[in-house]
Amino acid sequence: MGSEGSIERSKTATPGKAIILALGKAFPHQLVMQEFLVDGYFRSTNCDDPDLKEKLTRLCKTTTVKTRYVVMSEEIIKKYPELVVEGLPTVKQRLEICNSAVTQMAIEAAQSCIKNWARPVSDITHLVYVSSSEVRLPGGDLYLAKGLGLRPETQRVMLNFSGCSGGVAGIRVAKDIAENNPGSRVLLATSETTIIGFRPPNAKRPYDLVGVALFGDGAGAMIIGSNPDPTIESPLFELHTAMQHFLPDTEKIIDGRLTEEGISFKLGRELPQIIEDNVEGFCEKLMKVPGYPQNDYNKMFWAVHPGGPAILNRLEKKLDLLPDKLNASRRALADYGNASSNTIVYVLEYMLEENKKTRKEDQEEDEWGLILAFGPGITFEGILTRNLAA
Repeated sequence: MGSEGSIERSKTATPGKAIILALGKAFPHQLVMQEFLVDGYFRSTNCDDPDLKEKLTRLCKTTTVKTRYVVMSEEIIKKYPELVVEGLPTVKQRLEICNSAVTQMAIEAAQSCIKNWARPVSDITHLVYVSSSEVRLPGGDLYLAKGLGLRPETQRVMLNFSGCSGGVAGIRVAKDIAENNPGSRVLLATSETTIIGFRPPNAKRPYDLVGVALFGDGAGAMIIGSNPDPTIESPLFELHTAMQHFLPDTEKIIDGRLTEEGISFKLGRELPQIIEDNVEGFCEKLMKVPGYPQNDYNKMFWAVHPGGPAILNRLEKKLDLLPDKLNASRRALADYGNASSNTIVYVLEYMLEENKKTRKEDQEEDEWGLILAFGPGITFEGILTRNLAA
């Protein structure tokens, strides 16, 4: 943040500042319509508990999710029937599925991103890979580098188990790399699947149903670098100031543990309230740049990871945002569910799409905005950002 000086209103990229130059995404082939999820889930898990079924039906409506992509399929359950049997140790089988699936999705998302970037893969100098869905040595970063044909000199960083804040954490790390290595081009890739935590319904774990109703699978990718080549590269978002902040004594609110049956998650009901109580102070710190008009939130764009509708609603209310300010986040949630670290890529894509429809000449409003995500810790990740897209 230090020496940026007063903010300029020009759309020209700031020399030396990291910029998102391309986006890409990928999904597994299994598309789930939310209206058919309940029957499919209870059928595949051989469960016939009417109370749990009714609860999941209600949750599916309140999440606002319409469609999601998932790796889980009838073929997988036939091959690994133990996945739907309560109490069996299945972490080996889950990782066997997840490690392969997340690598393939990450490769496809990165290939899409590189195609949009329009420079050769050999120009990538660094790789940042984010996932909460795999555990292995060597890590998925190496398998992704191999699958893409990256040069052996490519410098790799892997972020594990950052959950929903992982995508923005990855952007922050890629920003630091890009700004401290002139000429570098950083590929950021994220990839997630819910199979690592897929479990049959159990009346003793009603909170599991929240995950069933909310989470989806997929992958995302970005190319990040500074001083773009105007003859080839198309700047999208300038990453001005990045910040991470954790809230002391909240580590049990989002609690995930790797067990013999995969990852077990618990989400505290107080999570939306905690975010509401702390989000404005966090945003104010991010916006403390000389010359920036603080607290004028409705003159900014908001790229918020949609952890769930309650979080978006609380943030909208707390900051008194206009209803359209979180359109991109709500669209991403409806179309893909909460896909953990990937979802911020989908939000940014929707934001660019909406900008093309509404942009006016000389419009200063929405040039600046915040990229936000909230994850285990509770950890806040945020980046003060400029929209450079035409």
